[in-house]
Amino acid sequence: MRPVRLDGVSLTQRTLVEVAHGAPVELDATALKAVARAAEFLAEQVAREEPIYGVSTGFGSNADKLLGARPLRDDVAGAAPSGRSLHRELQDNLIVTHAVCVGEPFAPEVVRAMLCIRINTLLRGHSGIRVETLQSMAAMLNAGIVPIVPQLGSVGASGDLAPLSHLAIVLLGGGEAFVDGERVPGAEALRRKGLHPVSLSYKEGLALNNGTAQMLATGALALQRLGELIDTADIAAAMTIDAFAGRLGAFAEEVHALRPHPGQVQAAAQLRALLAGSTLADIPYHLVPKFRTWSPGAWDDGAGEVPFDIGWDWVPFTQRHGREKFYNRFRPFRGGKKHQPQDSYSLRCIPQVHGAVRDALEQARRVFDVELNSVTDNPLVFPDAQAEHVEEQVISAGHFHGMPLALAMSYVKAAIPVLASISERRLNKLVDPATSDGLPPFLIGNEDGTESGLMIVQYTAAAIVNDLASRAMPASVYSIPTSANAEDHVSMGANEARHVLAMVSDLGKVLGLELMTAAQALDLRRDMINAARALADNVDADAFAAKVHGGPMRDDNERARFLAEVDGLRAELAAADAFHPGLAVQAAHAAIRAHIDPMRRDRALDGDVAMAVRLVSENIVLDAAHAALVG
Repeated sequence: MRPVRLDGVSLTQRTLVEVAHGAPVELDATALKAVARAAEFLAEQVAREEPIYGVSTGFGSNADKLLGARPLRDDVAGAAPSGRSLHRELQDNLIVTHAVCVGEPFAPEVVRAMLCIRINTLLRGHSGIRVETLQSMAAMLNAGIVPIVPQLGSVGASGDLAPLSHLAIVLLGGGEAFVDGERVPGAEALRRKGLHPVSLSYKEGLALNNGTAQMLATGALALQRLGELIDTADIAAAMTIDAFAGRLGAFAEEVHALRPHPGQVQAAAQLRALLAGSTLADIPYHLVPKFRTWSPGAWDDGAGEVPFDIGWDWVPFTQRHGREKFYNRFRPFRGGKKHQPQDSYSLRCIPQVHGAVRDALEQARRVFDVELNSVTDNPLVFPDAQAEHVEEQVISAGHFHGMPLALAMSYVKAAIPVLASISERRLNKLVDPATSDGLPPFLIGNEDGTESGLMIVQYTAAAIVNDLASRAMPASVYSIPTSANAEDHVSMGANEARHVLAMVSDLGKVLGLELMTAAQALDLRRDMINAARALADNVDADAFAAKVHGGPMRDDNERARFLAEVDGLRAELAAADAFHPGLAVQAAHAAIRAHIDPMRRDRALDGDVAMAVRLVSENIVLDAAHAALVG
């Protein structure tokens, strides 16, 4: 992979993801000059014995303690001088005492992203770190050394102190790391790659662990994945619309020009593109037959493979009063599609719901773009500022506070269950015969009463949606003070971003279940409509009329008119071309069918469900649809 050049000002979420997944980094030479200048400035101020927070004072609630010239215990009668540098000991102790996270380690891509972010922000030259220390960090990243960073321990206020200390401690030869797939002590990881531990200088410990890199890395990877899942959700929705033979008017460009939220406009345009070429969407109501349970007397294809019978109900003349104009346009038959010009909200309002999630994602991306190239440690060093006192050049501030990221993640966190919920509602609509517009109950023929079809798939989706909703409580609204109340308001942004990263994975599972279900429904809808065409073309008038329930006839004249109208339906179906979904939906459906067979009879579904989840997690369906859109 090509190297990503880091300069402190041009890192993007896309290039961060590249580094997270293995790209090496290189350090910009101009940026390194600013780094060197800040480090030299701090060394000069220490030589002048200027009091500087985190350099010649303690940290946090210890900020009122000034470092002396030597350890106080050296003054004990008879004690041998230790020879220790208190400035170095301050920085070393900061790292070794703060590396106290617990839980499972973060995935390697998260840790690599953390390292990349930390290097990039330190390249701004306002943190006081030395060039050689930054180069050692880059060498560790490029060598494939991945420090073990347990997931729990940051409150997201003085930055991600504890997790970033787990990063830094390996640089010092401590802690643990993954190297070549093996978990080893940090010193061993460095040795295997020909690297040496770093000895920290002024403020370097604080520069290494004081910042927002964990929440930023975790959140950025979550946002990247969520973007893919929103596109996947549009594909799942489009396939479901085709399976319903749904109505497209709600997605028209002129409709969304009247309420032009950017995400909504984009979602509607995406649906139009995905459904382009569909002859199932907007099909006349009367052409869509309803499911009837197969029986030995029902037609089949000669091989006994057809899992359904089909039919219509004829609307008698006595029920047409005041509706004559409608029945002049649409033939007087009730099949699978209800005679109504609008679909339910889970279909009609896809642009409004998916679009709102897109807008939440874009707002978070905007915040993260700013943060990626920001300086987030403390104090901030301005070596070239014109000032009378060092306090005007080394300024304590609060850029480590994660609230901008935390609130952005809270917004996204609330959006994830929304997207999962509407997906589950579409899935449920497909399997419920009361809402599926003529499809078989649970999408299975079940003529013997022994089959459950995809009934329980909806249960799984419902369980995941509930779990996502219960996890959507914003962590950012619940501050717990730390450091003896010196840090008396914290962001909990690290927890927020960690939750979001886990939640997007579960969102993908729900979308996989919808795609699996929509593919089955689409097969049935397409096959039932095309079976109606074949019947109209291949059977005599009486055999076709037997598929239409006409109820009791008042006289022979009414029956004659009934047969004439049935023959009109038959002629229209026989003249129609084969019905099919949109071209991009066809490509997505083919990708599913390459891995999951249609369900003609009940079978073990665990493998199918696992494959559906994989098709989403590996972007197999997404890539197939995108290829169709650009091809």
